[in-house]
Amino acid sequence: MWARPITLAVSDLPGGAALPGSGRRRAATALKAILAACMAGYLAIAALVYFKQESLIFRPAALASDHRFDIPDVEEIKLPVDGATLSAIHLRLPNPAGLVFFLHGNGGNVQSWSTNIEFYRRVNYDQSGFYHYDLFMIDYRGYGKSTGAIDSEAQLHADVNAAWQAIAPHYVGKRVVVYGRSLGTGLAAKLAGDVQPDLTVLVSPFLSLKAMGDELYPWLPGFISRYPMRSDQWLAAITRPVLILHGDRDTLIPISHAERLRKTRAATEYQIISGAGHNDIHKFPAYLDALAERLRRL
Repeated sequence: MWARPITLAVSDLPGGAALPGSGRRRAATALKAILAACMAGYLAIAALVYFKQESLIFRPAALASDHRFDIPDVEEIKLPVDGATLSAIHLRLPNPAGLVFFLHGNGGNVQSWSTNIEFYRRVNYDQSGFYHYDLFMIDYRGYGKSTGAIDSEAQLHADVNAAWQAIAPHYVGKRVVVYGRSLGTGLAAKLAGDVQPDLTVLVSPFLSLKAMGDELYPWLPGFISRYPMRSDQWLAAITRPVLILHGDRDTLIPISHAERLRKTRAATEYQIISGAGHNDIHKFPAYLDALAERLRRL
């Protein structure tokens, strides 16, 4: 509802007396000054949000250039991209069932995101024994040992696509999975629509970063977002299976985002992980069982 225009009547003034002409002019001048100050403050905040979005969205943790990933069977990869070099880790196992291309969230680096790596060594069991998946995980610009800095959404997608093109040809004839977690779900949705992997897994996804911004900053215009990351639009382009997993105690990205997102595409598989929050969902047996069972069915 719009507020009604502010008017001053004689009855609004103390004792019912009218302001003298000079008093009215001073009041009008003061009101204009207040409105101008409010508008200047609003524009300053809007400009700050527009030009400093990277610091609001991304929380990179750097690693020393001589850092070693002391993880068995893991090889560090350097990927040259336009204006930077991305750091990646590649879990390589004998005779893998396929590859999981992992896009992590907005904080940390591949070292901190590799805590669940043992899962991929022993994904599931069948009559022939345990089978497993190779894992490939990249750090975005400025994260871990990756150089450069993120400056646009288009740049992010280009980097992810370059990493995919570098590794996917090595798995022709095997199952390939694009996996995104939190921030990585938007990148995964876009990539999956372009390359059509055997399975796309979105864990703790958002409807879009624009929708997140609208919820957090409803007083800012929507067009101010330089990272709209429209998963809600990209999901429809994926023709192969999609699995969404989301914790019902996620206070960072509400589960309503996952529920709205799955409705944008028919036949999307969806499972709520009871009791799971945003940062601990990978520790829940229900999450591990759901992911392992879906990989088994590929």
